[in-house]
Amino acid sequence: MARRVHATATFYDVRDQSGDVQLVLKQEFCPKYKSMMDLDIGDIVSVRGHVYITPRGQCSLQVEDFELLAKSLRPLPDRKAGLRDKGTRLRHRELDLLGDPHARALFGARARIIAAVRQWLNDRGYTEVETPALQALAGGSNSKPFVTYHYALERELHLAVSPELYLNRTIVGGLENVYALGKSFRNEGISRKHNPEFTELEWMHTYADYQDVAYDTELMVEFVAQTALGSTAIKCQGQDIDFADPWERITMRELIHQRTGLDFLGASVEEMSALVPDSEGLVTKAQCAMELYTKLIEATIIQPTFVFDFPLESFPITKRHPVNPYLGEHFDAVIGGIELVSGDTELNDPADQHQRFVEQQDGQAPQPHDEEYVRALEYGYAPTGGGGMGIDRLVMILTESDSLRDVIPFPMLRLANTS
Repeated sequence: MARRVHATATFYDVRDQSGDVQLVLKQEFCPKYKSMMDLDIGDIVSVRGHVYITPRGQCSLQVEDFELLAKSLRPLPDRKAGLRDKGTRLRHRELDLLGDPHARALFGARARIIAAVRQWLNDRGYTEVETPALQALAGGSNSKPFVTYHYALERELHLAVSPELYLNRTIVGGLENVYALGKSFRNEGISRKHNPEFTELEWMHTYADYQDVAYDTELMVEFVAQTALGSTAIKCQGQDIDFADPWERITMRELIHQRTGLDFLGASVEEMSALVPDSEGLVTKAQCAMELYTKLIEATIIQPTFVFDFPLESFPITKRHPVNPYLGEHFDAVIGGIELVSGDTELNDPADQHQRFVEQQDGQAPQPHDEEYVRALEYGYAPTGGGGMGIDRLVMILTESDSLRDVIPFPMLRLANTS
């Protein structure tokens, strides 16, 4: 990584994943002295010699032999300045990692965070299930899927938008507490908190409801922060956050009333849409309430907060609220203006589920694969609460990063301008 030539010796800094070490090359100790002097910054070498401590207390290796393992044909990023252009850093992550120790540390933290999530679930008896990435029906979310074609089977398939429905079917089969941690795909926009391909955790807590899943979320995030980073305290948008503290709890109805003065259960579509920018196309109170929340309120919630009881219309596989059937037993966990977890009490009534799918199809018969899911429920689906967490968002929050692109090793990017 560096070379310093002096009168009696040449000093090299060599790096591997464990850190840096200084090599000391002297002609009288190394028969390959001239060949080693021809090395370039970035070359990958194997070096043999003896270790000693310099008079200044630095651990060094006196070179006696070396072997060139790989030649670096391009110059590395400047050691001090690194890569200044963010687009280059993201498109050529290998250079970002070579030039920036913070980038290497961040992806090490990402690996520890994911390992800690698995540890928390495994320690509580959850079973990890591998759900299909190629699905006949991209269910479990209203997001737009990526569509592909399987030539041997002569059928259209979708990349998974969520593993939720497949996890529910394993619970029907008797597995009880299960989780999936892997890739999901949504054919939607790109922003600091959205990437078309992302890492998602979905977990199902059997014989539980959405309140239990919210409690799971608190415990899990606190454990992950402490285990992976050594602390539950972070900074977020200039505010101190400690995940060991109880998270705030509020209903969506209370939150919207606090911020706008409107009770969305009693307000008209016209009253609510008047508060929403670009409200054209909003025709139901549920749509207006969701737009009010996502466009005007969510981004202002910095401290860890659970928002409960969303309009049922937006969540077709969520159980109805026992007090107000217009609402569903759904929550969002929001930190730093970002939805980290979406949780529900899962709908386990097959007749109600069938009717919801009919309503989703505007009165037409449900799709065949929706009917397969309903049929699975008819065998008996235990009461279950489920949660979905964006792992990339968790890493972004815990590492105090500005964008998902910073914490995803190879994010999706727009085409570079080559003109």
